[in-house]
Amino acid sequence: MPRAPQTLDAEAVRSWCAGAVAALGTEREEIDVINVYPVADGDTGTNLYLTAESAAKAVDEAFATGAPDAAEAVRAMAHGALLGARGNSGTILSQLLRGMAAVLAEGTDGDHLARALAEAADAARRAVAHPVEGTVLTVARAAAEACAGGGELVTVATKAYEGARSALERTPGQLDVLRRAGVVDAGGRGLVAVLGALVESLTGEPQAPPAAAAHRPVLDPGCDGEGGPGYEVIYLLEAGDQAVERLRTRLDALGESLVVVGGDGLWNVHVHVDDAGAAVEAGVEAGRPYRIRITHFEGAAARAGEPAQRAVVAVLPGEGLAGLCAEAGATTLLALPGEPPSGTELAEAIRRAHAREVVLLPNDTELRQAAAAAAEQARAEGIRVALIPTRAAVQGLAALAVHEPDRRFDEDVVAMTAAAGATRYAELAVAERQSFTSAGVCQAGDVLGLIEGDVAVIGQDLTATARTVLDRMLSAGGELVTLIVAADTPPDLARTLERHVRARYLAVDTTTYEAGAGAPALLIGVE
Repeated sequence: MPRAPQTLDAEAVRSWCAGAVAALGTEREEIDVINVYPVADGDTGTNLYLTAESAAKAVDEAFATGAPDAAEAVRAMAHGALLGARGNSGTILSQLLRGMAAVLAEGTDGDHLARALAEAADAARRAVAHPVEGTVLTVARAAAEACAGGGELVTVATKAYEGARSALERTPGQLDVLRRAGVVDAGGRGLVAVLGALVESLTGEPQAPPAAAAHRPVLDPGCDGEGGPGYEVIYLLEAGDQAVERLRTRLDALGESLVVVGGDGLWNVHVHVDDAGAAVEAGVEAGRPYRIRITHFEGAAARAGEPAQRAVVAVLPGEGLAGLCAEAGATTLLALPGEPPSGTELAEAIRRAHAREVVLLPNDTELRQAAAAAAEQARAEGIRVALIPTRAAVQGLAALAVHEPDRRFDEDVVAMTAAAGATRYAELAVAERQSFTSAGVCQAGDVLGLIEGDVAVIGQDLTATARTVLDRMLSAGGELVTLIVAADTPPDLARTLERHVRARYLAVDTTTYEAGAGAPALLIGVE
């Protein structure tokens, strides 16, 4: 009989991560079903799986570039989880792994593992603005307390797993919403799966998951988020410690379920708010937010049970537009300049929509390949996906405006595609350097008017260039002009263009939207 390992080496860390991904993949749907707290949005299992998957990929990459030692492997695991953390539960899991990594980098025997679990539980509690008992935080603390005496590695891991499992069974008695729903805490169950994978990586013996819920949870009125904040906002943030402390205070005043994890200049921020734009702007004031994701909670109760029949996933430039489309029921991803979402992030958004049929609006020609790859990945998972090749946000808005989830899928896709195709688009941008364009040579600082992706006008004044672009577009006809202005665009630009259209084109209506931070200076659509 092989001797039990006394230390957690790099290969064991890799095996642990792979096992956690496999366990959460197997249990993902069951965990999604019992997700009733803090919002019954039916995605805890999915979020934990994606977070663990990101951690495992980071460890695999560390092996691909060399032969990491145990300390390097656990640091890669924690960093990968931080970058890929999804949702409230995934964000907390990433901090648990970060807390463990800080101690395991010093040593990986049983005593260090016991200390690592204690630090993980404490770090997770510090990251949550208002800790609640009966959640994953309670399960994490119970795991740490069960093995507090230290000992041999396998003994410590097994005691932690058994302590977590026992604590999980007690969660309905600690949190009323769980008791009334008749389920255990979803995040806690995910942590039990992760600790079970750790035991299996050390012993080679699979750990049986907790029994599935005997019935679907009975949701309380308001448990689906109705009456609570309307949006979940998540982003990575590069910022210093003092700026993050100020951010915590501001976000805590804006909403609830605030979790800020990370350190050493890189953080993952999660909060539920009514004003998604204000939450993102707070991040901009603190440092550099990116990989921004905004999810509307409407219909959360439906997502907690059976998947919705149809959903729309849209990529938008600017949190104002993302919030607008989220209010219309779309699942949104924010695309900042130079940071378009990856195919993996698009595929995740399709899963997060939790629907049998999904219409994907990339709203950018540069996303065509990533969107096609994401659609294929989702189709392989049994989701029916239609990719409408929208090339600009105004085309996506036009498509969303005619979306009718009650009509047949093919008919809806045809109508949305037709609306997008009937919308010509333009964008105003400022040249960063001298360049040759289809309209001639531009200099750094020149205003560029791009129509259908090609530079058509070069000017020195934003308003004058915008008027010229509008006139060229309307010379071919049009009934509706859509103007989308960024947060740093001069406030009188939209009003000036609206007056210009009213004076020269009597039969044309104008609609203006605020894109917020991160969008081009001006987007124009003509339908």
